[in-house]
Amino acid sequence: MNETQLKIFIHAADCGSLTKAADRLFLSPPAVMNQVNALEADLGVKLFRRSPRGITLTEAGESVYKDAKSLLKSYDRLVRNAREAAARSPFLIRVGTSFLAPCKVLMDLWAKVNDKFPQFKVQIVPFEYTNETILPILENLGTDFDFIVSPCDSIRWRSLCNFHKLGEYEIAIAVPYSHPLAKEKQITLDDLNGETLLMVKRGDSIALDQIRNKIEKEHPQIQIEDTPYFYDFHVFNDCEQRQCAMLTLAGWADIHPTLKTISVDWKYTMPYGLIYPLKPSEDVLHFLDIIME
Repeated sequence: MNETQLKIFIHAADCGSLTKAADRLFLSPPAVMNQVNALEADLGVKLFRRSPRGITLTEAGESVYKDAKSLLKSYDRLVRNAREAAARSPFLIRVGTSFLAPCKVLMDLWAKVNDKFPQFKVQIVPFEYTNETILPILENLGTDFDFIVSPCDSIRWRSLCNFHKLGEYEIAIAVPYSHPLAKEKQITLDDLNGETLLMVKRGDSIALDQIRNKIEKEHPQIQIEDTPYFYDFHVFNDCEQRQCAMLTLAGWADIHPTLKTISVDWKYTMPYGLIYPLKPSEDVLHFLDIIME
């Protein structure tokens, strides 16, 4: 049993439907069902009665629902108190993390040297990454957190933050597991002829605009459909629900459980690395120097 399972369980109970809970949480229905099933298995009880009209709580489910809400309130209070205490440290580094910008790469680097710099404390701060929220988040870097680890080829992003490159992700294609191409390990653009391809609209990424130019010139049989400049979970869900293809990154291969990421026979990549404020504090610069070394 974990926090994620309890939160998904509460959403499902409030919605009276696993499908509606999945929509609210930007997850697929199978992912929500798996979490609920895992929670039931851990507790050894049935939490829901299932019917064609939806789901209702069992007596055990009512008990768990009440206690889970109380437990999560206590957990939130614990996290808040811990963060407030950590914030009093003069060498606190806050690292944002989200499903499209997980912080594991940075934390793996920090784990190699953190014993040499005990004066630094690193705090992980979850944030909501959506097409609407990401630009305000970048504009306010240094307020809620100091670093994000993310792909960054966006002209607008680069105007709002500093970027230190750590590596490159291969630009790839994702399709639902039920798609005919899902059995392939690598494809060519010819394999996408006649397909609809979701990709970021023109004008904000040099690499993606190059791919678009190539497709429009050499493969007009591929139907490009624009997405917002910045992907969020809605785009991944749209790809799965419409059974089409989408441009993605190899580093996002595990983002959506019902999509398979496939290599493409080309050499297009996108840089990823540390994103930090345009006007970083001395502590942030010192921490960055440690990571760079």
